Amino acid sequence: MSDFNFTALRATGRQILVVDQDLKQCSFLQRYLRHQGFDVAVATDSVTLRTHHRQASFDLILLEVEMPDIDGMAICQRMRSIGDETPIILLSDKCDYRSRIKGLNIGADDYVIKPFNPAELLARIKAVLRRCRAQEHHGAPSTIPELVRFGPYQLNLASRSLSRNGVTLPITTGEFAMLKVLVRHANKPLTRDRLMELARGREYEAFDRSLDVRISRLRKLIEPQPTKPIYIQTVWGVGYAFVPDAQPCP
Repeated sequence: MSDFNFTALRATGRQILVVDQDLKQCSFLQRYLRHQGFDVAVATDSVTLRTHHRQASFDLILLEVEMPDIDGMAICQRMRSIGDETPIILLSDKCDYRSRIKGLNIGADDYVIKPFNPAELLARIKAVLRRCRAQEHHGAPSTIPELVRFGPYQLNLASRSLSRNGVTLPITTGEFAMLKVLVRHANKPLTRDRLMELARGREYEAFDRSLDVRISRLRKLIEPQPTKPIYIQTVWGVGYAFVPDAQPCP
């Protein structure tokens, strides 16, 4: 399991990843949850899981505990150990209390025994998403110390401050909320809808240009050349992506 290199970051229209070796169950859950308004991706092996996790950000993961090449418990524990707080509901055939306690103790948000009633699973998904949404308001400072460094900049998510080479820079609440979302989804393209939803807690309105204005202001604040951005890059046909390790052209 050491080859899983999860990035420490951190609905309807919310995105759910279903991880299960059972193709029929994956197909059923995908259809059922899509009917409930969720965007759903599936992974039946470690390679697909790794690919999905690197290429997209999910609001919740349904993770089968027992799979041939995936130890769900180990994956959950690994994610939590590096600060990835993506909500996880473990799915398992094991109904003994020791397994349930272990799953919850290593950081799972819920533990559902198979076979399950789809309506009950849906209720549990909604409950977990509600709890996670209530834990942190959009644009609010983090409740734990968290520093993000990129180039000469340091973003303090706890104090809601941004500095360049140790000098504090002025940043509005809206700009902070947008930058916070971007850095927590580093190297992952975010659609305009998704970025606005995460930063403002509501769906992006088609004629609302505040997203573009905020991106423009952030670029003026942190980019060496705002017209040639390296940190907040435009992904044509998709939206934007934050690239923390980008280097200015000589």
